Amino acid sequence: MSTLLAAEGLTKSYGRTPALRGASVEVRTGEILAVTGASGSGKSTLLHCLAGIVRPEEGTVTYGGVRLDGLDEERLSELRRTDFGVVFQFGQLIPELTALDNVALPLLLAGRPRAAAHQEADAWLERFGVRGRREVRPGEMSGGQAQRVALARALVTEPKAVFADEPTGALDSLATEQVLTSLVHTVRETHTAVVLVTHEAQVAAYADREVSLRDGVVQETSGGFGPTGSALAPSSEVAR
Repeated sequence: MSTLLAAEGLTKSYGRTPALRGASVEVRTGEILAVTGASGSGKSTLLHCLAGIVRPEEGTVTYGGVRLDGLDEERLSELRRTDFGVVFQFGQLIPELTALDNVALPLLLAGRPRAAAHQEADAWLERFGVRGRREVRPGEMSGGQAQRVALARALVTEPKAVFADEPTGALDSLATEQVLTSLVHTVRETHTAVVLVTHEAQVAAYADREVSLRDGVVQETSGGFGPTGSALAPSSEVAR
């Protein structure tokens, strides 16, 4: 399995508080990588560096042979519109837009005609089991429904990688299972890599591989590589 993204020796501080202290990690094509650790260990900062949202103070982030930390903001924004998808804990859907319009938005921003964008968005809502909520606004959805809409929006451009920062942190156990099952099933079909930040062992169990952060440093790696590796039961079952 080839390397899609690689971070080497990342450091990042917020004021006098260090978040990353020389963190290094690889993300492989098509794998689900869980990034775990205690609160304040640097998980979200590592994800944001990998996604080009935050620039490290030292170290490199390489994607497809190109250093992200060396790109200007315009090029980084373009990558986030095309090659990367991002999902946050509370989805961050636009409250004034319906589910259909939320999912279609990245396509519209890329210049896709409205009819074609809505058609593709409709298909992605169907894949995540929320097509029945297509005309509903986020405030009228359950947390699990809103998060599946957010995942559809992140994947509608068919990115190479999706960065999910505690995507089930605000959900109950049933909604968590539904969201993760939908995510794993979909990325297996599309061969999309996922970087999944979580502090919950049951969520990390859906990944192929796990890296643990402690005080801003990657401490260990566990799990197999890809759908045929030694991933834990949830992802293995969905993959079949």
